[in-house]
Amino acid sequence: MMPSPAQLAALDAADPLGAARARFRLPPGLVYLDGNSLGPLPAALPASLAHTLAHEWGSGLIRSWNDAGWIDLPVTLGAAIAPIVGAEAGAVVACDSVSLNLFKLASAALAMRPGRRTVLMEADDFPTDAYVMQGLCQLAGVTLKRAARADLVAALDDDTALLLLSHAHYVTGQVHDMATMNAAAHAAGALTLWDLSHAAGALVVALDADGADFAVGCGYKYLNGGPGAPAFAYLARRHWDSAQPALTGWMGHARPFDFAADYAPAAGARRLLTGTPPILAMRALEAGVATFAGIDMAAAEAKSRQLVQLFAAGAAHLPGVTVDSLPAGRPFERRAAHCIIRHPAARRVMIALIARGVVGDMRPPDAMRFGFPALTTRFADVGLALAALHAVLASGEWQDDCFTPKGVVS
Repeated sequence: MMPSPAQLAALDAADPLGAARARFRLPPGLVYLDGNSLGPLPAALPASLAHTLAHEWGSGLIRSWNDAGWIDLPVTLGAAIAPIVGAEAGAVVACDSVSLNLFKLASAALAMRPGRRTVLMEADDFPTDAYVMQGLCQLAGVTLKRAARADLVAALDDDTALLLLSHAHYVTGQVHDMATMNAAAHAAGALTLWDLSHAAGALVVALDADGADFAVGCGYKYLNGGPGAPAFAYLARRHWDSAQPALTGWMGHARPFDFAADYAPAAGARRLLTGTPPILAMRALEAGVATFAGIDMAAAEAKSRQLVQLFAAGAAHLPGVTVDSLPAGRPFERRAAHCIIRHPAARRVMIALIARGVVGDMRPPDAMRFGFPALTTRFADVGLALAALHAVLASGEWQDDCFTPKGVVS
């Protein structure tokens, strides 16, 4: 059933997270449901970045590495990210990209499990994670094994060095029980590495409490750090002295300004750093992470779940559409903060929707993906998106030649 405007307005009026939307700049009249791919601009960022440019760089110049705290930004920013992912402050650093951090942590895991020759992944997990593992496994002379979600625990054996999983699946939105999977991997003698790219800032994550060994996540999605924002990496305290990533660099040295001939790892998660931090990008991510000040992640996940449920229930009644998030005959399960609906002409329909001011994305061949971040999405946006989707499907405008895709909607 389509929710009424009055019902949605009442939900917005009662929303304890509604005021958080003012922390962002969103174009008027646009329904932005793609924050799961690129978070919107934090309202405080333009002034913050202008200060960094004019004063820290423009006036402070080289002194700002110390005076403005540039040199410690990966660590201080990691400490700000830590509570969002349920980690102690010293266990997280902001650095590099998800791919590089995966390589660093997976290589450390292989070194910590000598004699074990297998990395295990979910079969249809995010392709880039598999690309990184394929390269690392070839380099290390080990095997990458992939199993269906239902078969992962059974696939763990005494040859498994590492279990790599996405906490929230980038298409289906399914969420692994992190504590259960960590326990299963540890019982088999393996380590775990979690990709939090579609979980951090959207779901309750408890890395420390759930016993994770390593984790990575991106800064440009729910953390609102801007396009190409630095990623982050997590190293559990019990591994601070033993994890030795294969990719080592200047900033991860115990005494980088001694300029010693040989590498000596820094203490804790700082050893995961490599090169000079990109300060302008770090300042942007800092503003994005600051939008979570005072936010209860349990409340954020609950709101996103309600938004997804309302949208999925409304979309299920539209012609020619199927909804992944509402499997027939099963109760609503824990999911990521996005919803997949399917249509044979998904790309054309999405282009028509964007022309009407409703921005989502699509995944070939037939999936349209709509994100519902709790901090930026109003309940009214659900109604506006459903109305636009109904109008597009009813009018058949997506069949017009003007909506023939000339590029990629992603």
